[in-house]
Amino acid sequence: MSESTKESTTGSEPPTGSESATGPVPATGSEPTSGSESATKSESATGSLYAAKPWLAQLSDAQRAPIDPPPTLLHAFGSAVTRAPDHPALAYFDGRLTYRETDELSDSVAGHLAAEGVRHGDRVAVMLQNSPHFVIALLGAWKAGAVVVPLNPMYKSAEVAHALGDAEVTALICSDRAWEAYLRDTAADSPVRIALTACELDLQTRNDTRVLNFERGAPASDADDLVTVARQGLPAPAGRELTATDVALISYTSGTSGTPKGAMNLHGGIMYNAERQRTGHPVAEGSAYFALAPLFHITGMVCELAACVANAGTLVLAYRFHPGVVLDAFTEHCPAYTVGPSTAFMALAATPGATRDHFESFQVISSGGAPVPPALVEKFRSEFGPYIRNGYGLTECTAPCASVPPEKEAPVDPASGTLSVGVPGPDTVVRIVDEKGADVPFGTHGEIAVSGPQVVPGYWRRPEATAEAFPGGELRTGDIGFMDEAGWLYVVDRKKDMINASGFKVWPREVEDVLYTHPAVREAAVVGIPDAYRGESVKAYVSLRPGVDVAPADISAYCEERLAAYKYPREVEILPELPKTTSGKILRRELRSRS
Repeated sequence: MSESTKESTTGSEPPTGSESATGPVPATGSEPTSGSESATKSESATGSLYAAKPWLAQLSDAQRAPIDPPPTLLHAFGSAVTRAPDHPALAYFDGRLTYRETDELSDSVAGHLAAEGVRHGDRVAVMLQNSPHFVIALLGAWKAGAVVVPLNPMYKSAEVAHALGDAEVTALICSDRAWEAYLRDTAADSPVRIALTACELDLQTRNDTRVLNFERGAPASDADDLVTVARQGLPAPAGRELTATDVALISYTSGTSGTPKGAMNLHGGIMYNAERQRTGHPVAEGSAYFALAPLFHITGMVCELAACVANAGTLVLAYRFHPGVVLDAFTEHCPAYTVGPSTAFMALAATPGATRDHFESFQVISSGGAPVPPALVEKFRSEFGPYIRNGYGLTECTAPCASVPPEKEAPVDPASGTLSVGVPGPDTVVRIVDEKGADVPFGTHGEIAVSGPQVVPGYWRRPEATAEAFPGGELRTGDIGFMDEAGWLYVVDRKKDMINASGFKVWPREVEDVLYTHPAVREAAVVGIPDAYRGESVKAYVSLRPGVDVAPADISAYCEERLAAYKYPREVEILPELPKTTSGKILRRELRSRS
């Protein structure tokens, strides 16, 4: 899923600090509309030509069938504990935790948090890499009735401070190294009054220094150790049950268009998308799911963790992305499913020693977090076998709102060469709209707007931003795209990334897709740079495949042969690596600041 940062609400104002953050999020005394209600409202209000849902013809009978997801991930987890108590829930290098063990450990964390004063509706921040500690902390916080604030472990002090203060976080669960390095001081100036730290060397003994390249520190005197607390055998507190309409996560956006805002992901939205993921991309119950995307990211949270738990599967964790470690884990654990950004698949494909055998266990590989160039899909299939299934979603859509159905392949638009990101689900309505919010015809570029049960009810304490992003309860994504008459959705680019060269619109994605067809190019990103004559001109940043060399002028000439004169990059700069988020999305804004 290519992922962006906006959310849907019913015009509601999020609860303020003294109100329960886990109750329904009312608009004017009313509960948020369900997905089908929201979609119907949007269609009836606009007479949308997209109301007929032409994409339904692309879905199988099973995919169109109604679903009845559990209210929360805790309900799904409890069902898995009952069905398969001794099945591994988590695999972490050579460590294994069964569903029963994970249940008991997270119960004790919940009991500790409650004993320390965490109340129903309080916010608990979790700032950890992909390890069992993250899952135990997440489940424990929810069992305590809290709202989880997942934080990127790469955040710096100011970014963490904003989230802790904005969400009025009561408890922080983080690595012991980050606590000692800077989080202790950051938390001291925040509402945080409870700290748990984790050494992610625990719960395994392999200590693969390719990723676990740190040493165990001394225990903190002002924080409790997460694993010690988890092994105390405390019971989870009673009376903290959560419902589908409770807020599960406050997920902070990347802040590319201003101060990061907290999207309020509901438990019901998480489980709706997880169940659609489970039934729409079926693998056998109990299968291994590899966590290629970070769990603090909405794609990893929903499409990996929640879908895996709903299927009583084993979630394979490898701390953070390292191509060699990932390939070794594929061989060891034989996962059936993974989802990750295109940049991760590029890195895996470029790793010396990568073979088809590494990928032979996969039944489904999906893309999420960044667009997939058509050239990568074909190259990956020809060299390694699996077809990468494109998808599209946003934090504000609780991950996917469109994906490529099984047994189908995404079409490529013949005019632009853009690969489709798939089709919406049966309960979702995707419209393409103009600046006034009116439908544009099929095949015409416009802003992508989404209604459905996975769309969030708003931004935490941001009623004005909520109203702007969700007019009439419909999410305006800020992404430009189009839909063909068969219901296939195509994402062209972000509105703000459009380049105006001599009055012509240039979408970076179109140029990047051409760059990816060059045999020497591994990664590519295109930005606009000031040009005294054209206003803006196109500049490309690329990294190269291992063992190859090419001149920037040759890459520019290659594009000139394949693109209109105003589109091809006048400048090409070769870098060892392009800057990325931890979810694998290439950061154009950092490249733009270099120009």
